[in-house]
Amino acid sequence: MSEDELDARHAEKMKKKKAARDKILATKTIEKGLLIVHTGKGKGKSTAAFGLVFRALGNGMKVGVVQFVKGKWETGERKVLEHFPDQVTMTAMGDGFTWETQDRQRDIAAAKAAWERAKALIMDDEHDLVLLDEMNIVLRYDYLDIADVVAFLKTKPEKKHVVVTGRNAKDELIDLADLVTEMTMIKHPFRSGVKAQKGIEF
Repeated sequence: MSEDELDARHAEKMKKKKAARDKILATKTIEKGLLIVHTGKGKGKSTAAFGLVFRALGNGMKVGVVQFVKGKWETGERKVLEHFPDQVTMTAMGDGFTWETQDRQRDIAAAKAAWERAKALIMDDEHDLVLLDEMNIVLRYDYLDIADVVAFLKTKPEKKHVVVTGRNAKDELIDLADLVTEMTMIKHPFRSGVKAQKGIEF
C-alpha cells in the first residue's frame, strides 16, 4: 500500500472515530462540582491535585487549599501559590506526619482545626475549587469522624469542586466521590535508598 493510500485510509478511520466521539460527547450535558479523590500507595496524589489547582488558576478560578499534614514543610507548591494572592487561599494546618509529632491529641486538634477551615472554604461563595491535601491520612487514624465528613460533603454547593488526597481513602468517601484515582506504585527511589528530594517530593 502506498503512502497516499495509507494516508487516505488513516483519514477515513479518524473521520469515523471523530463522528463516534462527537456522538458520545453530545450526550454529556451535566455540569456540576465534583468530589475527586486521589488515593493509593503510589507517588503523585498531591502532585496531581496541585496540577488541578494550577489548571483552575489558569482558567481564572479561585482556589482554597488546606494541607492537613504538611504544615511545617517548606513545599514548592506553597511558594508558587504565594504569587497568586488574589486567587489562592492557602492554609497549612498540620504539624507533620503522625510518627513525627508522636502526640495523638495534638494531631487530633490540628485535624479538627483544619477541617473547620476546610468547611468554611467549601461553603463560601468565593472559591471554585478546594483541595484537602492529605485529608485521607487523618481520616485513616479516625482523627475526624468519616460519617460527619461524608454528611457535610453531601451538602457542599452544587458547583464547588472538592479534591481529597492521601492513601487509604475510606470506602464511604470513595462511594460518595464522582472521580476516584488510585496511584499504583510500580517502582520508587525511596526503596533504593534515595531520600525525598526538593522539587520532587516537596
